[in-house]
Amino acid sequence: MTSYIHLNELRVGERAVVERVDTPTGGAQGGMRRRLLDLGLTPCAEVECVGKSPFGDPAAYRIRGAIVAIRARDGRSVLIRRG
Repeated sequence: MTSYIHLNELRVGERAVVERVDTPTGGAQGGMRRRLLDLGLTPCAEVECVGKSPFGDPAAYRIRGAIVAIRARDGRSVLIRRG
């Protein structure tokens, strides 16, 4: 069974596949959407959470071989699937 979550819900060591860049209101807008896409968070891209800061925000993710830090509020814009 496939389950969908947002990127910010991924735990350290877990891997998933990007489904889409979106927001609860219907779509990430403007510069932030472009930034997330430019970081490699495109549909079908694999992503792995490799660490979180002591307070949990931001978190570090491996995306297409690069490690990037993404804030939780921005991670809520990325729908991923695991399973």
